[in-house]
Amino acid sequence: MNLSEGVRMNTRSSLLLIALAVFGAALVSNVHAAEPDEGPKVEVYGFVQTDVIYDFNVVDPNWNASLRPSKIPVNCIAPGDPANDPGCFMKNGNTIFSVRQSRLGVKSALKTELGELNTRFEFDLYGVGADAGQTTFRLRYAYGELGPFLIGQANSLFMDGDVYPNVIDYWGPNGMIFFRNLQVRWTPVRDNGMSIAVALEGPGSAIDAGNVNNPEGWTSWSHYPDLTGQFRIDKPWGHLQAAGILRWLGYQNPTIPTLASSGHVIGGGGNLSGALNTIGNDRVMAQVAYGVGIASYMNDCCVDVAPNTSLTDGRAVPLLGWLVYYDHYWNDRWSSSAGFSMTYQDTTGGQAATAFQMGRYASGNLLWYPARNVMTGVELLWGSHEDNDGNSNHDTRVQFSAKYSY
Repeated sequence: MNLSEGVRMNTRSSLLLIALAVFGAALVSNVHAAEPDEGPKVEVYGFVQTDVIYDFNVVDPNWNASLRPSKIPVNCIAPGDPANDPGCFMKNGNTIFSVRQSRLGVKSALKTELGELNTRFEFDLYGVGADAGQTTFRLRYAYGELGPFLIGQANSLFMDGDVYPNVIDYWGPNGMIFFRNLQVRWTPVRDNGMSIAVALEGPGSAIDAGNVNNPEGWTSWSHYPDLTGQFRIDKPWGHLQAAGILRWLGYQNPTIPTLASSGHVIGGGGNLSGALNTIGNDRVMAQVAYGVGIASYMNDCCVDVAPNTSLTDGRAVPLLGWLVYYDHYWNDRWSSSAGFSMTYQDTTGGQAATAFQMGRYASGNLLWYPARNVMTGVELLWGSHEDNDGNSNHDTRVQFSAKYSY
C-alpha cells in the first residue's frame, strides 16, 4: 500500500482528532469567555457533491470514484490468480455514483494577547487506506496557527496547492506534489507578497520489498522527521514558489536475524511551481518536481525506497513529476480546464518487473454555474499506467458532477 493512502487517516484516527478538536475549541472559548466582545469568529463551510461516472475501461474497484493511473490494472496473469492487480479481468464499461467528495469544514479566528489564533478543521467522505472504497470520514485539515507558528495537519510546505486546476475529478493530476501532513511550521517572513517558511513534518516511507527472491517483511523505519522549506512570491500577475525537502529514510526487516536487517538512505528533492494570470480570470499553472525518495509526497505514484540489484541494501528511488494546466473562464457562467500531468520513476535493479514506472493523466471539462453556490459540468479523463517491464494499460472515462456549496 502506498504511504500516501495509509497516512491520509482512517476512520478511527479521524474520529479521535474530531474529539480533540472539539475539546480544544471548548477550552479556548472558556479561557476567553471573560473578555467581552472578544469571542471567536466561526465559519462553517463545505459542499455537497454528487459524481456520476462512466468508465469505458476499468480501474481498481476500491478507487473507481476517481482516476488514479497507478490503480489501472496492468499485471493480469489469469482469472483468480492472487498476483493479479485489482480490477483484472473485470468487464469494461462501468457506471459509478459517488458522494465521497462532499465536504464539511469549520474555521475560527480568535484575538489573543499573542496575536490572532486561526484554526481549521475539515473532512470529506473519501475513504482511503483500510477504508478504501468506502464512503466514510477522512480528515483533511486539523491545525492551529498563531503568528508565525502552525501546528497540526495542513498542506506540506513541499506542496503548492494553488496549482491544482479547476477539475471535478477527485484525485486530480497525478504528477503534482500533493500531501497534507502533520507538521510543526515556522514562517519567519511574511511581508509584501513574499514568504519564507520551514517545517518539521511527519516521516514515513513506502517500501518496495523487491523481486520474488527478496525476503518479505521489509517495513519503513522513521528515525527523524522530514525537513521542508518554502520560498514564495505572490504578485498581481500570479505566484512563484520554490520548495525543498530532506528525508531520512530507514528500512528494517525484523524477520532477518543478521546485521543486514536494517539501514537507511537519504532522500530529498525540489519542487518549482507557479501560476500566471493571463486574460480576464484565466490562468496557466505549472509544476515540476524531481528528487529521490519523495514518492510519498506525490499525488499518485509509487515507492520511496527499493532494494539495489544485489538485494543487499536499499536505495532512494529517483522520481520526476510535472503538470501543465490552463483554466479558462468563458464568462461568469461557464468555465473550462484542460491539461496534462505525468510521473516517472527510475526503478532499481532489485524491483520486480511489475513495479510501477510511469503514470500519465489528461483531462478537459466544461463547467456551468447556473446560480450562486451551484456548479454542474462534465469532464473527459484519460490515464495510463506502465510497469517496469514495459507492460501498460489505460483508461478513459466521462464524469458528470453537481455541486452545491454552503
